[in-house]
Amino acid sequence: MTPNAASSGPSRRSFLASSAIATAAVAGGMPLLTACGGSDSGSREGTTSGKAAAKLLPTYVASKMADPDIPSKNGAAAGYTGKVDLAALTTSVPDKLGTGAPVKIMAPFWGTPPKPGCAYYKAVDTAAGTKVTWQNQNGMTYGQKLGAVLASSSIPDMVVVPGWELNNSKIGSAVAAKCLDLGPYLAGDKVKKYPNLAAIPSDAWRMGIFGGALRGIPMPTAPASMIVPYYRKDVFEKKGYSVPKSADEFLSWAKDATSARARVYACGDISWIAGAIFSVAPNWDIDDDGKLRYSIERPEYLESLAWVRKLFDAGVVHPDDRARTGDVGQRFTAGQILVCTGDMSFWYVKAAEQAQANPEFQIDGMDLFGADGGNPTTYASAPANIWSMIHKGASQETVENALAAANFAAAPYGTKERMLVDYGVEGSHYTVKDGAPVKTDQGNSEVVNAWGMLAAPAPYVAHPDLPDVARAQVEWQQRMGAFMKKTSIYGMTIIEPSRYANLSSQLEQLQIDYVRGNKKMSDVQAFIANWKSSGGDKLRDWYKELIEKNGSGN
Repeated sequence: MTPNAASSGPSRRSFLASSAIATAAVAGGMPLLTACGGSDSGSREGTTSGKAAAKLLPTYVASKMADPDIPSKNGAAAGYTGKVDLAALTTSVPDKLGTGAPVKIMAPFWGTPPKPGCAYYKAVDTAAGTKVTWQNQNGMTYGQKLGAVLASSSIPDMVVVPGWELNNSKIGSAVAAKCLDLGPYLAGDKVKKYPNLAAIPSDAWRMGIFGGALRGIPMPTAPASMIVPYYRKDVFEKKGYSVPKSADEFLSWAKDATSARARVYACGDISWIAGAIFSVAPNWDIDDDGKLRYSIERPEYLESLAWVRKLFDAGVVHPDDRARTGDVGQRFTAGQILVCTGDMSFWYVKAAEQAQANPEFQIDGMDLFGADGGNPTTYASAPANIWSMIHKGASQETVENALAAANFAAAPYGTKERMLVDYGVEGSHYTVKDGAPVKTDQGNSEVVNAWGMLAAPAPYVAHPDLPDVARAQVEWQQRMGAFMKKTSIYGMTIIEPSRYANLSSQLEQLQIDYVRGNKKMSDVQAFIANWKSSGGDKLRDWYKELIEKNGSGN
């Protein structure tokens, strides 16, 4: 229903576009150090899975709302390609669950927040029976604010916790210590009071277990929500370019397509897809030989870095991408680069943005390929990586109103609640043109990432104004999902011992420097050797024990 939705909510675009680390986290490209202790020991280290986790989870009750035009397959989101029939919208919760008690919610925000008490906030509060005071914080510095707030005695009733911020082990520990155990409200059949929360897949709920208790209300992610290599399909067709199908083909095409004189470069920094091309398992995984390895220990990891280095050395990467300045999306739409990477939401955002500005503009997702031209090896994204959590000190009435708000935010496609959350009030925040909702200026300024932060339904894609984009997104996910694997720690929310917190802290900068020619391969190899001797080998033993105790995620 929402052309702004990457999968299940309009906020996801803003989340993932804001940070390369965020993108990698959702794509399974880096380890997440999240708080989830074993329930038997009460420790905040480790994970809770298997039978222990099953006892903590809400009962799953599938939504019976609108059937998708493109059912989920191979881990892809469900797809909706029809127009919006406002008269046919259903109500997912006939009775208001909120009592109007005030709830203060802190969440990350990108852009200019709406004014408190704006028409959108009032409309959703009225429909949900809630009274939310939003404490919106700058998304780019949210981790700093979140850490400070959780360390203080002034914690809001509810906080949104993005997974990428949990790389800060202090935040992970604080979450386990200061956020409410939701089990008494949601475990088992208790969740049926909140039908939209009950319809969230169990895998997503499992990742909301922190410190041996269910603490996080998740925003589910489709397993095939991978980083996409986008290309200018219109330029490819005009120039007669064939879409590359191997690492060597890509480099050869990139050299032909680049013209520094014309200020056209083949690509931006596409490091985020190199791992998929060279079949680098993210994080920790047990290989075919039965040995547990971390991503950087694999030969394929060095090969993927070396390939990206070749692109930079060949001069096919835009100078601003080398310098890490400016807006990659603007370079892409301006035709200064022909290939870039981004999360799934980038697809719709750029197509909608250019629909009138440049009618000839066509964006498409390049199928991932194996380095040698064979099939790629893709890895499933975490079932959830963003949560809303309730402060332990909240009163019972506040807790119930916070859950009512989350239940409203998780309304599925085809409902009045979903329409209100995503678009606001017809006439004020949007109009309907040719069966598609179109936001007004007021809608664009008020109906932005707020309510969509609290929870989300099972992953879906719907763009009534650009149904072909929705279909292309889902079909790309289905194709790439056919090659998808799950790592040995898939679906587990894990906190590593704090003594290992800084082991990989310099890795991202080293990678950035190496591919740009500022470091040598020997520097990378030295880092890996030091990583192993400084704690990596001991951390491997810790993971072995964790997997032996909890079972493999794949």
